[in-house]
This record gives sequence, C-alpha cells and structure tokens, in this order.
Amino acid sequence: MNDTTILLVGHGSRNRAGNDEIERFAAQWRERHPDWRIEACFIEYADVLLDAGLDRAAHGARRVIVIPFILNAAGHVKMELPAAISHARDRHRGVAFECTRHLGMGREIFDVLTGQLDRLMRELHMPDPCTTGVILLGRGSSDAGANGELAKMARWIFEDSDHELVDLAFTGVTWPRLETAVQRQVRLGMTQIAVVPVYLFTGVLIERIKGQLERLRAQYPQIAFALGTHFGFDAGIFDLVEARVAAAAEGSAAGAASLLECDGCKYRLAAEAEHLHDHSHTQIHPEHGHDHGHVHHHHEHGHACAHDRAPHAGCTHHAHA
Repeated sequence: MNDTTILLVGHGSRNRAGNDEIERFAAQWRERHPDWRIEACFIEYADVLLDAGLDRAAHGARRVIVIPFILNAAGHVKMELPAAISHARDRHRGVAFECTRHLGMGREIFDVLTGQLDRLMRELHMPDPCTTGVILLGRGSSDAGANGELAKMARWIFEDSDHELVDLAFTGVTWPRLETAVQRQVRLGMTQIAVVPVYLFTGVLIERIKGQLERLRAQYPQIAFALGTHFGFDAGIFDLVEARVAAAAEGSAAGAASLLECDGCKYRLAAEAEHLHDHSHTQIHPEHGHDHGHVHHHHEHGHACAHDRAPHAGCTHHAHA
C-alpha cells in the first residue's frame, strides 16, 4: 500500500461539523492502518473539493482507490464523480485511478440500522413491537433508485422483526416527509415510534430532524418517540470501507474501476454530452416525478406478534390506504 492512496469522497455539508466528522473518521482510520495513506475530500460545501482531492491523492502515488463515502448513489456519484476521475486521469497519466462502489444499502448497513433500532427500543424500555412503529428517515433524492435502496432497508427490517409498521420518510426532495409518516402510524394505533435517521454524519438535516421531533412530541403528547442519530463512527462502517479496499486490492468486481450500476445510464450520458451539472440540489431527473417510497405490507395470513398470541386490533399487518 506504500504507492497507493485511498481517497474518501464525502458529500459535504453546509454545517462544518459534518465535514469535520468525516475528517475525524479518516484520522481514526489512519490510526487503525498507520501504513496506509488515507485522504478525504468532498463533492461540495468544503475547502477540499473533488479536483483538489484527486490531485492530492495522486501526488507521489502510482494508484488511487476512490471510495464514494456516501450511502446512496444519485447524481453526484453516478455523474459528477466519474467525470472528475476521468479528468484526473488526464492530469496524472502515470497514476491508476480506481473507484469502488459507494457504501450502498447492503447487509453491513442493515446491521448498523438494526443496532440503532435495538438501542431505541431499550430507550423506550422495550415496548411491544406490535404497537411500536419504525420510521427510516433518509435524505431523499430525485433519483428513484437511490430512494428504492432505502425502501429495501425498510422491508428487510420489517421481515427481520416483529414491528407491525416499518415506514419510510425523507427530509427533502421527495415524499413522504416525517410528519406524514408519523400521522399515519398514530392513526393506525402505534403508541411508540422509533425514528431511525439513515445518515452517516451530522449536518444541517440532522439539526432539522431534531427540530421536527420536538414539534411532533408537542403535537402528539400521547406518543413516546425515540430518535436515533447518525452512525458514521459505527465499527460496521470501518469494516465496510476496509472491505471496499480489500475488494479493490484483489481486483474483484466490487472494486472495479467503473461504477457498475450507472454504466450506460441515460442521465449520465446526457449530462456528459452537455457538460452540465447543477449544484443547487434541484432535481437532476425531473421526468422521474415523485416516488412516495411507502413500504407496502401485504400478507396473506395473520401475524402473531412476539409472544405467539393472537393478533389484536393494533397488531395486524397494515397496508397503505
């Protein structure tokens, strides 16, 4: 690894504390592997952006392994990052640039999320999961595929637990929002609600979520809420990025130089043809429309909750109206 640089590419936040946490993650990762050269940069809202980060990583290296330090692949990962790497290859002809897959929504993140949910249930003093709703709260994207990845996590949690309601909500861009999901769960008889933010690090949106929960607690005093937090320093995240490095080192498909899920993507090809990119967080793919992202629970049989007893009115599988 002496001639290799590992470059973590974060999204970047207007809240400097979020960027500082990514830098701190990189510092802790260096402590775990003092013989590795690990750098960090950001796509936006930071001092060291993509071009500068790639140049810094290439200095004195023969190989750069780029890790999109992002949970869901949307426009930044599918279009902007590959374009920046292509330009870096032109600037540094003697350096091999490889880009791993983004962190994604696989079993590693699922384990982190279920750990968060277990902690929230303990905070609520272990209530009956049949009357305790779960809301996974993501950032939200104009890319339906990115939103669908979070929907997969909601479904996995539903099937792995005794919770009767596992819903999906977003803090921006798409729907439903947190307030709508809470309204639905209250209407369907939940007496506790665990809100699990799907965020690596702090930022403007984490602060917004805290404000929303304060308002919801006032609006629904009869409901016990438990709010999780960002989880970027979880041991599982260190294990995941190390697995990305190992895959790249072995030359496996997971560590291939291109981002396989977006090869030939019509949106990326169109963007590359026009050389346009909008940093304003407006929709990249307006024709996608709004994907409301609800998790639909359709079961053909009753589900006896945790203690092998018959379902009650608040303990049946609910489908969205």
